Amino acid sequence: MNWKSVIKLLAYIMLFIGLLMLIPTSMAYYYQEYKALTGFIIAEAMIVICSIIALKKTGKKQELVIKARDSYLFVTLTWVLATFFGAIPLFYTKSCPTFCQCYFEIMSGFTTTGATTFTVIEDKARSILFWRSMTNWLGGMGIVVLFVAVLPLLGVKGTGLVGAESVGPTKDKLTPKIRYTAIALWSIYLAISAIEVGFLILGDLSLYEATTVAFATMGAAGFCIKNSSIGGFESLYVDIVVTIFMFLAGMNFALFFKILQRKFKKVVRDGEFRMYFIVVITFTLLCTINLTLSGVYPNFLTSLRYAVFQVVSVVTTTGFATQDYCLWPTFSQMLLLVLFFIGGCAGSAGGGIKVIRIRTLFTLGKNTLIRRLHPRAVVPARIGDDFIAQDTILGIAGFVGLYVATGLIGAVFFALSGKDMTTCFAASFLCLGNIGIGFGEVGPTGNFSIFSDLILNVGSFLMLVGRLELFTVYALFTRHFWRG
Repeated sequence: MNWKSVIKLLAYIMLFIGLLMLIPTSMAYYYQEYKALTGFIIAEAMIVICSIIALKKTGKKQELVIKARDSYLFVTLTWVLATFFGAIPLFYTKSCPTFCQCYFEIMSGFTTTGATTFTVIEDKARSILFWRSMTNWLGGMGIVVLFVAVLPLLGVKGTGLVGAESVGPTKDKLTPKIRYTAIALWSIYLAISAIEVGFLILGDLSLYEATTVAFATMGAAGFCIKNSSIGGFESLYVDIVVTIFMFLAGMNFALFFKILQRKFKKVVRDGEFRMYFIVVITFTLLCTINLTLSGVYPNFLTSLRYAVFQVVSVVTTTGFATQDYCLWPTFSQMLLLVLFFIGGCAGSAGGGIKVIRIRTLFTLGKNTLIRRLHPRAVVPARIGDDFIAQDTILGIAGFVGLYVATGLIGAVFFALSGKDMTTCFAASFLCLGNIGIGFGEVGPTGNFSIFSDLILNVGSFLMLVGRLELFTVYALFTRHFWRG
């Protein structure tokens, strides 16, 4: 284990986080929110002091050498420390009663979960809410991916670091060098975010409102400056814009790169995207028909408005809401529950199991059935134009099994709170899947303030392992990691 390299890189990335924190700090000064301003300054001062000490202890001439094991430790500690320092302004301004609640809030932001302990949102300082939403946006594409863009200046390659932060069955390397891939991804991400801000301003939202909504939308995160989420804007136009950009955020961002290269056929023939599109259309229609026939809304178009928004919000793990779907018919609620276990596309800002994994498992099941009928048949696993290697299939099966087991164990811990089974089950899987809203007391009108600090720490852990897709964090708890 190259401890000095890990510590030195942690110092650099914390300074990078501190630099980004200057944005809400400036807002606190502009809006004369001096309590928040002091909180941000304290956090930044702590980052600078800790980073200077770390850099002095590691030595100026220490060569940066990062191997696979080092990247797992570095990425995990990056998210833990970034959350710790990011929670300080919230704690200082008493936005939450305890530090554990503040930590949960910012972990929810960075991991793009969107779960909150705030009972009231609109009474908080504007700079605090901006920082809270900004963590959504930073976590959407990945803190480390952004940092990798400047890593060559420090003399280290970032391939392993990107892999540790964004583990998945597919990793599209858009350019020959990982640094330029990181720059390309963040450029696309920034451009689409800016376009959404423009459209939202056209819908009579202020620049502040439009930016915070875009942060949460593109990060597939779900924090909002309104107590009643996007429904608080009471605008059909805003609903439509947010729905479109949530859908885009749930796509593999490598597809946007292909669109820029005018490789439209590859986008259309992408197996994961096609399934993602079919899932959204199918579940929206089923939900709309159910809401219309049940008389929840007066006509088909109104049902469609709320159904498509909620379907896209859940499948992309954004977690916005315009209606309390816990009051919908059981069939519609069950459709949303199924979407809990799908998630966005690999390489997107969305969380969950991911569409590509679900599609692969269905393909595996179909091929297994064919082999039962024809034992000598050679049936390759194919999704769209791509063939899936056997090792990849085994990895996906292992991931899904571990994912479900983690969620169930998490639900057991949540049950220690004494809450009902629906609430505990939903709380665990919405944290693990980085979804943000669930059912029961953690539905669209609820929040996590009902849980003790101990349970919130469990939730923070689930959000972390869910965002880093299990293996990066769990590797740290094995003997092989520390022996190798």
